[in-house]
Amino acid sequence: MKQEQFVSRYQPEWQALEAWLEQRAHLGRRRRARAPVDPALPVDAEFPQRYRRLCQQLALARQRGYSPQLVEHLQQLMQRGHTLLYRTPAFRWRGVLEFLLADFPQLVRSQATVMWVALALFAVPLVGSFVAVQLRPDLVHLLMDNARLAQVERMYDPSSPNLGRDSGTDWMMFGYYIMNNISIGLRTFASGLLAGVGTVLVLLFNGITIGTVAGHLQHVGHGDPFWRFVVGHGAFELTAIVIAGGAGLQLGLRLVAPGRKRRLDALVEGGRIGARLCLGIAAMLLVAAFIEAFWSSIASVPAWGKYSVAAVLWTLVLLWLWRGGRGGAHAD
Repeated sequence: MKQEQFVSRYQPEWQALEAWLEQRAHLGRRRRARAPVDPALPVDAEFPQRYRRLCQQLALARQRGYSPQLVEHLQQLMQRGHTLLYRTPAFRWRGVLEFLLADFPQLVRSQATVMWVALALFAVPLVGSFVAVQLRPDLVHLLMDNARLAQVERMYDPSSPNLGRDSGTDWMMFGYYIMNNISIGLRTFASGLLAGVGTVLVLLFNGITIGTVAGHLQHVGHGDPFWRFVVGHGAFELTAIVIAGGAGLQLGLRLVAPGRKRRLDALVEGGRIGARLCLGIAAMLLVAAFIEAFWSSIASVPAWGKYSVAAVLWTLVLLWLWRGGRGGAHAD
């Protein structure tokens, strides 16, 4: 095929592709997906196929020894397409906000049964161990040794300038809380692979531990600084642990009772749901770590200030999980 015939046959494709690339570049500069789009140009879904055809045409032009000007033009067009096709997708804050504000609470509500079970497995041992330590203070020694008890009492000493920690700057503790909280959340979820038994044990252990510590501090007269410390960030942290527990339970349930699905397919579905839940859990624990590091540890704030802020935070979290995404599409 002569060059003139080659150009005549494929030039409309090149022109359409070049115009489409110009349009995409214009949209990128404006950062708006709502800009006017020419309906005569190729749709986005056609771009990979058109790019492959361009690469084939460039190879033919080189093989047949067509003019350097034509080869250079196709080469430049191909490079522009390659840059667009294989570039890292732009980070979109709008998608992140839509997931956190709507999709995540919808997903939590779609797993309501396991979430309520997780709440019971966490809250009942917490309250029970707290009451038990009030009635039998020596029970705390079954869970904690004397050195650990002394450290906890020192952290919540009413005379301490910081609540909930012995030392460390706010930023250092912020990093520590992130690592610690997220590791607990991921462990609670991932242990669901042990047929859900692992998640049950993690929830029970965390509930008993928190309840025992709270009960002991209340008994020795350190209850006020303890409650002032935990009541704020607990809205995000404790709720996130329960959600992580629900995510792990649904994973274990799909492993034990896959229903009519193949066990592997059910497990993959549970893992997909759990992974999306873990994204929201990580965000909640990040917020909890920030509050814990920069607000909860301030001993100078009076109790009424801490409890007022905590009431607002708990109300926002519960409203978000209850109402977030209502009226939108149901999350898978």
